[in-house]
Amino acid sequence: MSRYIHGSHPEEQNRLSLLNELINERCLELIQLKKGERVIDIGSGLGQFTLAMAEKVGSTGYCLGIERDAEQLRVAVANRSRLTRTAAIDFRSGDATNLMLAEKEIASFDVGHIRFVLEHLSNPLQALNELVKAIKPGGRIVLEDDDHASFILFPEPPGFSIVWNAYMRSYDCLGNDPYIGRRLVALLHEVGLKSIRNDLIFFGDCAGSETFDSYVSNLIGVIKTAYPTMIENNLITSEVFKESISQLEKWSEIPYAALWYQICWAEGRKE
Repeated sequence: MSRYIHGSHPEEQNRLSLLNELINERCLELIQLKKGERVIDIGSGLGQFTLAMAEKVGSTGYCLGIERDAEQLRVAVANRSRLTRTAAIDFRSGDATNLMLAEKEIASFDVGHIRFVLEHLSNPLQALNELVKAIKPGGRIVLEDDDHASFILFPEPPGFSIVWNAYMRSYDCLGNDPYIGRRLVALLHEVGLKSIRNDLIFFGDCAGSETFDSYVSNLIGVIKTAYPTMIENNLITSEVFKESISQLEKWSEIPYAALWYQICWAEGRKE
């Protein structure tokens, strides 16, 4: 049984909100939504990207966000007021591995989207098969997820490789997959999709940029939320963890510090 490693406390909600602000525009460029399309967004979280997609498909389209975390769902519903014009959008409680769609919703969506969810599932194929059912013939599924091995900091802070490896191993302890990004094309192939293509979304920055502090804050937040799992499973000592975070904070003050990462992206069509 897998579980979400980062939790849903207020600090984590703030991190997720900031993460959306950093990457949503780049993600929208790749997904290339059209006016009037019906979109289902699995693991919609705080709803920021679902709302952005709703604006793209317009008043003749429709977006349905599915989220299992009650607190994130509450925030998403509240965020509906952020829409700049009328759009058809709903948020619903649900699980990626069992969508519980109404009969009329099956095979009714043009686009299925799932981001940063498969890495937290012990059986990602089950979730994809559920999503395939929701998509009409000719529709497409878009996957976005992490491959944590691609994270690079330069110059590398002392102790970073130790804490980052412990972070990745914490995924294993929970039944999750820190390398799911490299598997996205294979997963789309396994559920029978065609015309598969892949791409990358750059997630990085460097000192001197107005957003650099936000990227560093996100990185530290990601690591800190995994701390209980690391300690519980003897993946790192508290002393080494604290020193690694301290070194990371010092690194962020280097005038030529650079952070390099890539979000894996893949799309396939249902025949």
